[in-house]
Amino acid sequence: MTDLQSIAPRDKAEILAQALPYIRKFHGKTIVIKYGGNAMTDPALQADFAEDVVLLKLVGMNPVVVHGGGPQIETALKRLGKQGQFVQGMRVTDAETMEVVEWVLAGEVQQDIVGLINQAGGKAVGLTGRDGGLIRARKLKLADKDDPAKEHDIGQVGDIVSIDPSVVKALQDDAFIPVISPLGFGEENESYNINADVVASKLASVLKAEKLMMLTNIPGVLNKAGELITELTAREIDELVNDGTISGGMLPKLAGAIDAAKSGVNSVHIVDGRVPHAMLLEILTEQAYGTMIRSH
Repeated sequence: MTDLQSIAPRDKAEILAQALPYIRKFHGKTIVIKYGGNAMTDPALQADFAEDVVLLKLVGMNPVVVHGGGPQIETALKRLGKQGQFVQGMRVTDAETMEVVEWVLAGEVQQDIVGLINQAGGKAVGLTGRDGGLIRARKLKLADKDDPAKEHDIGQVGDIVSIDPSVVKALQDDAFIPVISPLGFGEENESYNINADVVASKLASVLKAEKLMMLTNIPGVLNKAGELITELTAREIDELVNDGTISGGMLPKLAGAIDAAKSGVNSVHIVDGRVPHAMLLEILTEQAYGTMIRSH
């Protein structure tokens, strides 16, 4: 690790100059960032993340943050003596769990992120799917992966019906940074817990984002030998799912990533959120800090 103070001013200028083509290329473009995993729980990485988001906004990009909150929800449920259950990587959400999910995501996690970004000099605004009618949802019908005729009832877990991005666009145009909790609402105003990777992917598609960045707590997609795969196409992902290389929580992530890539998001990156400033490194340098996914 180089001590930043010891970098000569000329080298600093050179580093900034090398970022210029990327700043120019992505100026005015929307970048949807899914913020989850360790990057969310380590205070130093939280501060780096907030600085990165503010810097991207200041150089003319439009970052939109969608956050998860799995670890925080688990902690809150344990406090209430409830055990979290998962089916095929999705959280089973009964009415009591749904209440916890809402107050943890919209109350605690979202407000922490908003505070961090504001502290770093940005102007963040927290939203849930209810704000401005952003995310309409219905109950997710989860087919069994081995027997498609069988369905799992996982409670108040939502499938996105539609996203109305007008509130996000209005905030972006006014120099704000939207921070979105993955909560949707249904026909009867009921609440739904939606997988944050799915929300980020769908939002990136609807906003016609230049990039979708998924910050997570692994280096990216790994092959059987545990080595990082720096680039993947939809077809290669199918092969890795079929041979079992990709499983668990990576499945909804990659399904969302492929959907976004197919519907016009130029590139989707699964990035290691444990690397300080991973996001800037991915956007403003040539170096790959994760797995990039393209539609073909």
